[in-house]
Amino acid sequence: MTAQIFSRLLSVAAATGLVAAPIVGQAQDTIAQGDLLGLPSDLSMLQDTDPNKRVATAVVNGFVITQTDIDQRVALLLAANQRPVSDQEMIRVRMQVLRNLIDETLQIQAALAQEIDVAQAEVDQTYARVAAQNFGQEPEKMDEHLRSIGSSPAALKRQITGEIAWNNLLRRNVAPFVNVSSEEVNEMIARMEASRGTEEYRLGEIFLSATPETSAAVESNANKIVEQLRQGGSFVAYARQFSEASTAAVGGDLGWIQLPQLKNDQLETVAGEMSPGQLVGPIAIPGGYSILYLIDKRQVLMADPRDAVLSLKQIQIAFDPGTSQEAAQQRVASFTEGVKNIRGCGDAENAAAQLGANVVTNDQIRVRALPEQLQSIILDLQVGQSTPPFGSFEEGVRVLMLCGRDDPQVAAGPDFNQIMGQLEEDRIEKRAQRYLRDLRNDAFIEYN
Repeated sequence: MTAQIFSRLLSVAAATGLVAAPIVGQAQDTIAQGDLLGLPSDLSMLQDTDPNKRVATAVVNGFVITQTDIDQRVALLLAANQRPVSDQEMIRVRMQVLRNLIDETLQIQAALAQEIDVAQAEVDQTYARVAAQNFGQEPEKMDEHLRSIGSSPAALKRQITGEIAWNNLLRRNVAPFVNVSSEEVNEMIARMEASRGTEEYRLGEIFLSATPETSAAVESNANKIVEQLRQGGSFVAYARQFSEASTAAVGGDLGWIQLPQLKNDQLETVAGEMSPGQLVGPIAIPGGYSILYLIDKRQVLMADPRDAVLSLKQIQIAFDPGTSQEAAQQRVASFTEGVKNIRGCGDAENAAAQLGANVVTNDQIRVRALPEQLQSIILDLQVGQSTPPFGSFEEGVRVLMLCGRDDPQVAAGPDFNQIMGQLEEDRIEKRAQRYLRDLRNDAFIEYN
């Protein structure tokens, strides 16, 4: 429950946890950047100091980010993370939380400067919706929970305020000035029609902006995120917390795209070689680094067999506690042989009763809803045939019998409005990145 509430805060650990090994070539890139700045290759520091330990709070254009602000955001993270954090990790956690609070403050200040105020009622409504999803329509229970972990309702509402303010600012000051012509959309549709039958990709992306001066630090940060993701972190949560792309709000999901829509040769090459479920990155691109996750892929403008709707019978046997390994194996062998002799779905119930098995019927299962290991097996079955047995002695052994299959219709052609919306989002994203970068450059920030 806690992880659901604070999934966006959970990913802060990516920038604070285990440090990945440096990427080959990073040292050479750093030297090249040093040459551009005119820095000597051998530096002698005049003071031995660790800025991570020295910097605790900040004043952003006169607004004070207090120790309490940081403590309460860190508490949200630790509650969501649900694992011990070392002293060294805690330093990095606090620094990342401070950076997030600085950006959030700049976004709220920019909105207020444009007389874009966030109504408290809107914040409360969003807060109540989160409470309803996790505490059954009782915001008071979430209030109590936040206080019990060392945070507060105000801390979560402040983050909600920042998100709403920034989205409203982009909606008023950026989106109206982004234009996509009908000719551009029609050109994209023509390219899609020309590539009918080729691969289409659903990608997730985490984009971290970087300048030549910050490239090494951003790359290191990206490596930490990748390592945490490989250890089982949620890509959606990490994208929401760290990605500087506009798709952060939807967990980095780019939707279904063709590779040319990435508008980057390197990203196209990398994505084209990925398999569903694969994570790749960080990838150096103009303006920063990208981390890609291939959610799924399909053929352009063609029906996907995995969208077929199946009618299945699940035939399952269970094992009594204390059943020996040998006895269980014998029963599985008998069950496997008995399933082979079932004469189609009409005979399933009678045959299952003789085998001491249970039957569960479901007539509305999409292929893609099944575990990936079963999808290709099911697609190769004819009506009345069954999968090989699968499962365990603890959870039961079962087979799936195919009793019907409604194949999907041929996919519709490209949607004009959908493609226009995607092109507009891409341009809004790029302008939003520049906007926040300018806010950082112009900010007066004092660290304590």
